[in-house]
Amino acid sequence: MAKYFQATLGNEVDPEQRPSWNVAPTTTVLGVEAHRTEGSEDLTRTIDSFKWGLVPSWAKDASTGNRLFNARGETVTTKPSFRSAFKARRLIVPADGFYEWHRQSDGSKQPHYFTRSDGEPFGFAGLYERWWDKEAPDAPPLTSCTIITTEAGPDMDGIHDRMPVILNPDTFDIWLDPDIEETSELTALLRPAPDGTVAHRPVDGRVGNVRNNDAELINPVDS
Repeated sequence: MAKYFQATLGNEVDPEQRPSWNVAPTTTVLGVEAHRTEGSEDLTRTIDSFKWGLVPSWAKDASTGNRLFNARGETVTTKPSFRSAFKARRLIVPADGFYEWHRQSDGSKQPHYFTRSDGEPFGFAGLYERWWDKEAPDAPPLTSCTIITTEAGPDMDGIHDRMPVILNPDTFDIWLDPDIEETSELTALLRPAPDGTVAHRPVDGRVGNVRNNDAELINPVDS
């Protein structure tokens, strides 16, 4: 992941950490953020750990993040929970794939695993925040993030009406640049992925239980 995103690993990221096949909100995910060294035009990318579920700096407690794991692209620039982070704290959430559930004609739900058609990792558009616990002023800040979603593109095949915003590598620097303040340049990236970007396959319903976390979860099954 570090090589693909041309980033260095943060001090808190274990390069040998066990992968997760069933990432759930409120757990830890990786995020790519960028900074510009003073006097330089170049961006330096770093991969760090974030709690999945944005906790705004003004939140009374960390539980606020339990319901802010996604941000709608249509309102991310105006909603108080996200607008400050959108202006200056954007990141990319890397992933090999994501799951969505399809409600079938008999009422049952079938999970599908989505990947990039070209086999490359996803780079989801996201935001991050740092939150300080006023009850523990000496504690380090909690770093948290959210993933931005948009309306479903053609590759979702009617399985779900939303999908993560998938960034192409040639837009990574635009999205990560903290000095870009032109809203229209950024919101232009918050669109459904073009036809052919994403492929999917039905997988085992065991993914519905977060205690199941093994590589067999992404194996195809008969739907």
